[in-house]
Amino acid sequence: MPYLGLIILVLMIAALVDIISSDEVSVRGLPRWGWLLLVVILPLAGSVVWFFAGRPLAGGSAHRPGQASALGYPEYDQPGRFIPQDPEADAAFLKQVRERAEQQRRMGEVERRRREQEQ
Repeated sequence: MPYLGLIILVLMIAALVDIISSDEVSVRGLPRWGWLLLVVILPLAGSVVWFFAGRPLAGGSAHRPGQASALGYPEYDQPGRFIPQDPEADAAFLKQVRERAEQQRRMGEVERRRREQEQ
């Protein structure tokens, strides 16, 4: 049993590296900082629990940069973004925000042209 401490240390380091390199959104059970704290405080138990209960699933739906969401707004596909209870209402809200921004751009362009003509 002289290598038990070394085995626990290697397991803890592997768990810490895995936690740090995991996507924040796909971590299960606790937030990533909670897993880090658990593994540091309880190295053996925390590492084992991480690998069985906290580690992201292999086939999970993690965020993939550059891939458009189901809503069609890839700029809103950010890790940690609020996941709406009603996706249709969220899509309608995002569409309304885009339309309002476009309207403000058009009004700004008209105002800029009016100022240029006055000079």
